[in-house]
Amino acid sequence: MFQNCLICTDFKDGLYRLVDFVPQLANNGLQRIVFLHSISVWQDEKVARVDEEKIAHAKKRLAPALDKVPDGVEVKIEVLSGKVKDSVLQLIETYEIDVVFTGMPIRNALETKIFGSHTLELAPSTPIPLMVFRPQLISTYTCEELNLRTNHLWRYLLVPYNDGDSAQYLLERIKHMAQNQPDGSFQQCLLLWVIDEGGRSQELSQYHLQQAQDKLHQIQQDLESLNLSVTTEIRQGNPLEEILDAAIDYDISAIATACHYRSNFLEWTAPSLANDILSQSWFPVLFFSPEK
Repeated sequence: MFQNCLICTDFKDGLYRLVDFVPQLANNGLQRIVFLHSISVWQDEKVARVDEEKIAHAKKRLAPALDKVPDGVEVKIEVLSGKVKDSVLQLIETYEIDVVFTGMPIRNALETKIFGSHTLELAPSTPIPLMVFRPQLISTYTCEELNLRTNHLWRYLLVPYNDGDSAQYLLERIKHMAQNQPDGSFQQCLLLWVIDEGGRSQELSQYHLQQAQDKLHQIQQDLESLNLSVTTEIRQGNPLEEILDAAIDYDISAIATACHYRSNFLEWTAPSLANDILSQSWFPVLFFSPEK
């Protein structure tokens, strides 16, 4: 499971609110929690300068994270000047981070390509998984709602599966989570196989349905042997639509997804299911970046 997390906030994404929920975050097994805010270096007559006033202000806003730290948990506050990606990669190495919390607003592919995203820039740069939250939601949760969310970040994961390379890579990561989880932090998963049949014949559809059922049954047995409660379901239709509908139907905590290939895997000119989930799901997304 995850022990060392890096929480990146620009103070517009709502993630800075997590400074008041360190004990709840620790209930997920986190033993080291690092808060990061990056400040751009401004130019004055071609000389790069650090804005000390902004740094002091950012540290003050993040300081409440140090107030209620449970025994056995380490909390750090980092305010760095420079590019966000460079700061994140630096701290991943410094603190042996194994999961990065980041915010990413809902946008379509064209908007993302035009406006960019720190999350999408970071994803191909590190094999560390990303926990992606929607600023539009996390900013509006009441404290009571956020308390529940932070207590159960990964309790019930929706795991899309279709037996492809990325799905198999995702399953490997899910098994690793189950084998190394603190008690209660990861309890359930929904294995969902969506068959997009298009214009295929009924006989061919039935063949694919039986194949999916057999494969999911075997995976279910493997995961249940790791003390997980596992539900399986097969749906037909648009994969993204069915995944998001199932997330509502089953009251899941987050959607897990992964990309197996590292080169150009987030090119929006060639959309993938992982891209679609990252850009369009209102649910938190646990994204496993490709291994180096």
